[in-house]
Amino acid sequence: MRHFLNLSDAGADAVAAMLSDAIDRKAARAGWPKGRADADAPLADHVLAMIFEKSSTRTRVSFDMAMRQLGGSAIVMEAGSMQLGRGETIADTARVLSRYVDAIMIRTDDHAKIEELAAYSSVPVINGLTDLSHPCQIAADLLTLVEHGKALPGLELAWLGDGNNVLASLIEAAGLFGFNIRAGVPQGYEPDASFVEAARARGARVDLVRDAREAVAGADVVVTDTWVSMGQDHAHNKLAAMAPFQVDERLMGEAKDDALFLHCLPAHRGEEVVDAVIDGKQSRVWDEAENRVHAQKSVLLWALEKL
Repeated sequence: MRHFLNLSDAGADAVAAMLSDAIDRKAARAGWPKGRADADAPLADHVLAMIFEKSSTRTRVSFDMAMRQLGGSAIVMEAGSMQLGRGETIADTARVLSRYVDAIMIRTDDHAKIEELAAYSSVPVINGLTDLSHPCQIAADLLTLVEHGKALPGLELAWLGDGNNVLASLIEAAGLFGFNIRAGVPQGYEPDASFVEAARARGARVDLVRDAREAVAGADVVVTDTWVSMGQDHAHNKLAAMAPFQVDERLMGEAKDDALFLHCLPAHRGEEVVDAVIDGKQSRVWDEAENRVHAQKSVLLWALEKL
């Protein structure tokens, strides 16, 4: 069963194939209405169940549009309105949904939930986000970098801020594709150590630094995310610790002249990034957001053994 809980579930060759497929499918759709199915409609008659335990804009719309463009359809379920929200076990939910649909995407908190869902599901399970990792976002990020001419092997990527799920999946990608990460994170907010160790074991250089300029110096790409993740309290102490890692014009000036800026969105403008950067000429955040659709189409095709 091809579950996509983390990037390493697929591996470098499969993720590379996904990126290539996404580039081709995106190009083939140029100028088309958004809701028109791809010419081959490879997921005709297929249905994706989408479970949301966390609110969503990009994940919800991009997966729905991905299924439409692949010729299939999607069912959206809020956990609070399901029996899952009234005490039915994850295992039983997995067993039942597997009889109804061809694949399941879930956006939740505890990564153990998605692992249990996958363990009891007889159809592919895709990670739309957990507190541990966010592989679909990173598939879109990698697609964005490649289509803007950035070769992944040897890439120097700078991260600023919280060592969260997005950084964990970026570190995983670094190990798979041979690029390096300098993460500027405050003390006590480091990324999950298992991802760092795995990437280093594959030969990637992952440096955790306490100075924002050191992190960004000579970088090909600068990436940040919100400092307070969804569901967390807007903690004053955390915001104070993150403040030195705000991405402003001066900090972007420490990166290479042709460096790109990425942010998975939503952005808290004036906190982790200033308007002049996110709206500036080096920003690719809108391409990055659009690419959630194209990358996830290829993730779905891989999971359903169509790629």
